[in-house]
Amino acid sequence: MALSTRYVLKESFSSLKRNLLMTFAAILAVAVSLSLVGSSLLIKQGVTDATLQWRGGVQLSIFINANATPSQTSAIVHKLSTMSQVKKFSYTNQKQAYKDFKLMFAGQPALVKSVTPTDLPPSFRVVPKKAQFVNQIGNSFQNMAGVTQVVYAKKAVATLLKVTKVLQILILGVAVVLLFSAIILILNTIRVAIFARRKEVAVMKLVGATNLFIRLPFMLEGFIEGLLGASIAFGIIVLAEDLLTRAVNFYHLQLLDAMVVPKGDVIGTGIFVFVIGIVLGSLGSALAVRKFLDV
Repeated sequence: MALSTRYVLKESFSSLKRNLLMTFAAILAVAVSLSLVGSSLLIKQGVTDATLQWRGGVQLSIFINANATPSQTSAIVHKLSTMSQVKKFSYTNQKQAYKDFKLMFAGQPALVKSVTPTDLPPSFRVVPKKAQFVNQIGNSFQNMAGVTQVVYAKKAVATLLKVTKVLQILILGVAVVLLFSAIILILNTIRVAIFARRKEVAVMKLVGATNLFIRLPFMLEGFIEGLLGASIAFGIIVLAEDLLTRAVNFYHLQLLDAMVVPKGDVIGTGIFVFVIGIVLGSLGSALAVRKFLDV
């Protein structure tokens, strides 16, 4: 019996309408679970961006005046070189500072355009031999000529990483449970559809319908549920990122500035989630057809 695209689509959508409540529940489960998966991935990316400036174990930064004299800069270098508490240090000029700034705030192009290299002060990034030396080193430079500010970030970054790691684990844990629930819901939706059409299936078998002809509408049903759920999740992820960016800019939330993920990464995450949703729906329907459809 030849396959008809129109027949397959008609039967699939008719089945979805007949089991509207279960269909809605399955789509909702897919959407919520994939939204959580996407959120977890974006949180991880945001934390990576936020901690970019502290890579290599940097625990404090000594910002110096852009107009500091060579002798003032040399004095800072000499002091850092002779301090027994300092493990290593590096100098970041305005050009490199601007490059790092663009990476950290790639999600906020308007902010990047409003800043030039001359707006960012040069700095020394310092790694102490031991964490307890951070305050001691920083205090010794607070009132030194040419120094404008000393920033300590070890505690803040450590707290940020700890909190977001726990948050990621919780979100992923809930997402896995919901993904499993979504597969079960899709499986049961297809099962109900198979049961409702059991007489029709029996008749088709008697008149010589192929297994593929009988199975395809049910398999397409699960595919559609996964597709719709993934589409909703994609929209939620893009909308959530846009709202977060607007909130950060409007309320000047400096703590979250560097965690705003670039639009390209958001779209990439959304596409990944979209593909997972399609696979999820197809898997659920395939399992249902194999288990409950005896053809």
